[in-house]
Amino acid sequence: MLLSELNERERRFKLALRAGIPVLLLTFLVFYSLFTQEGKFTFNLMNSSLIAAIVFITIYFNYFLIEMSVKESIIDNTTQSFNEKAFIAKLHQYKPKTLVLLVIDNLYTINNTYSADRVDHLLYTVIHRLNSTLNQYGIHNPLIGRRYGAEFLIAITKENHDVKEIFEKFIENNRIIDEIEVDYIFSAATNTGENIEQILGQLKDILNTEEEENSKKTNTVKPAEELKKTEQSIIEALKQKKFKMSFRPLENTQTQQIEIYEIVSKLIGTDTEEILPRVYLPIINRLGMGIEYDLSLVEHIIKLLPLIDEKISFTFNLSPFSLRNTYFQEKFFSLLEEHNIQASRLIIQLYERKTHHDLSSYIKTLSTFRTKGVRICIDNFGSSSASMEYMKNFKFDMVQFDKSYVKNLNNTTTLTILSSFITMSKDLNIRTIAKWVDEEEQKNGLSTLGVSYVQGFGIGHPISEQALIQTYN
Repeated sequence: MLLSELNERERRFKLALRAGIPVLLLTFLVFYSLFTQEGKFTFNLMNSSLIAAIVFITIYFNYFLIEMSVKESIIDNTTQSFNEKAFIAKLHQYKPKTLVLLVIDNLYTINNTYSADRVDHLLYTVIHRLNSTLNQYGIHNPLIGRRYGAEFLIAITKENHDVKEIFEKFIENNRIIDEIEVDYIFSAATNTGENIEQILGQLKDILNTEEEENSKKTNTVKPAEELKKTEQSIIEALKQKKFKMSFRPLENTQTQQIEIYEIVSKLIGTDTEEILPRVYLPIINRLGMGIEYDLSLVEHIIKLLPLIDEKISFTFNLSPFSLRNTYFQEKFFSLLEEHNIQASRLIIQLYERKTHHDLSSYIKTLSTFRTKGVRICIDNFGSSSASMEYMKNFKFDMVQFDKSYVKNLNNTTTLTILSSFITMSKDLNIRTIAKWVDEEEQKNGLSTLGVSYVQGFGIGHPISEQALIQTYN
């Protein structure tokens, strides 16, 4: 059993004693006074009401304290390790020789491939296996805490060289858990007398440096200090919900009217720098802040819709992991209801490189949104076999063709395949979208084929949020 679980049990037991003893004393005194009334006790209305009130107050008081105890828990609900606040508080008492930062490096990929229950079980298993491994090496009751979604802190009383050997052995033996391949990285620091935030900064710098050395990319990699600064800038931008959105118009080929805008979002970091999705998304997902990001994005979009003409809809990407999350779903639909937004004005894009591991569960998730009126679109349709697999199992509202089909319209084979996709979509009552349309000839050709919407520089350049409001308000 983890030290955190033992501490949590001890904390709740002490709380129960603190709550129970005063109530028992009160109950004893009341009963004593009742039984000493003229030497006998009678069950009249007043006495019965008093006893009932005592029982009710006792049960309610204990239930309230138990509920407060759960809310103020020192453990992380998923892994049962210490939460970050409790870990740091315990660290000063524990006085470890070594502090280790362990990161599940591919958690983002795992989140997008497996169900939320399997991901939670994986994290739980990793931490408990790590605890068992440390026990096997004579390290009993190690301090283990979860910092972010993929980051875990471990405080132990072994020297650094022993720790490195232990963690390398643990990683070697736990590459695959429940048929899920897991990638780990870790770093250790021995100077634990310093400020905790400073130590964490050192650990993260070590990881960033190791990732730079192992990178096979030919482009210049930012130094560790700059990477750390970028990460902090991203976290701050997300907390303050500093989005900069551009809107790409989609034209209806039948009416020649703009009916949909595709949203491309950036974050505004410190010094008003623009941070691109390819930079901030991996960091946000590694820190376990993907749901927070998607909720902030959705909230921004929903608040924008009342300022825009009702005939206009927005299409945007959301993480499958967020879509599967019950809390995210509740907040998503409550925002729609709160701002009185027609759900069909939102079109969620899904970019699927491969078929979801738990397809039936994922289809059920998508159905939850579609039955509420939200439209679902497959992005980059035709780029992989996953697209067709989803089409066989789910009724999509739209498909957005991969850009290779638009760029190669002069190729006979490409044209034939695209034409068959469009025919199939029409038969299934699915609207089609072609992007990267830069020339009039492309637009005319796609319209002739029967594509529903076209988007690209040949249709219109992206516009800012302010320009969009001015256009439709």
